[in-house]
Amino acid sequence: MSEALPADSQGKIIVFGASQIRRAWVDEQWYFSVIDIVGALTDSASPPKYWDAMKRREKAGAGVDLSTFCRKVALTGADGKTYQSDGVNTEAAFRIIQSIPSPKAEPFKRWLAEVGYQRVQEIENPELAQQRMKELYKEKGYPDDWIEKRVRGIAVRDELTSEWQKRGIADQQDFAILTAEISLATFGVTPAQYKNLKGLQRENLRDHMNDLELIFTMLGEAATTEIARNKDAQGFVKNKRAARAGGSVAGSARRQLEAKSGRKVITSENYLIDKPKPKLPSKLKNPKKT
Repeated sequence: MSEALPADSQGKIIVFGASQIRRAWVDEQWYFSVIDIVGALTDSASPPKYWDAMKRREKAGAGVDLSTFCRKVALTGADGKTYQSDGVNTEAAFRIIQSIPSPKAEPFKRWLAEVGYQRVQEIENPELAQQRMKELYKEKGYPDDWIEKRVRGIAVRDELTSEWQKRGIADQQDFAILTAEISLATFGVTPAQYKNLKGLQRENLRDHMNDLELIFTMLGEAATTEIARNKDAQGFVKNKRAARAGGSVAGSARRQLEAKSGRKVITSENYLIDKPKPKLPSKLKNPKKT
């Protein structure tokens, strides 16, 4: 799953109502307490014992060791002390939920089944994926004109990464370095620095850009694609030069706009603090009875 479990600023997972789900930020992603998830979705008087029984049942029945989906993370207990406890990232959390035979877990299971079916449909008809993406952004409170720019930006990014792959760039770390070169030349900051400016952690940086930030991001990446293609850049070193050159095109345009308008393009504003809170999928808020 690419989307994080919805959580508020106090660390509660909204979809679990009032239940407190402890979490820890590890290796650039959230890890959630398995014991807390089990406790929230079952009526067990002892979630740790329930979790142990779950693991035994799954291993005996399906031959699956649920422990392999977990990692030990430091979580604060009720006594205020820190303990190493089983934690799961978002994808693994949903896998654990699938193994919980509880009515409270059924809305999640039905939602996961629907998401899987939609994914199959999107493979057969890619236009559906784009339409659903627009609907998701709309539910989160983004305006239509912003959504169009965001979707267009995704297409520009996809074209760039496809071009890089054709030119011998395959490692994700290399992708990140080249992207940082474009950002640095365009805005004067790397993506990590940009996220710090906006107060973001795991969130997607581009989902928190304003219109102008998206436009200049697109310009830098589109220019990089054009330069790499026309210069026939092959390998990492030459594509790094193309990335700098492409970003410089956007950076020059940004500085000209700032000089004429008297206002900086890059801003600390973001949709976490400046826009409406995301809406939960209706099936999770008001699950239909079966």
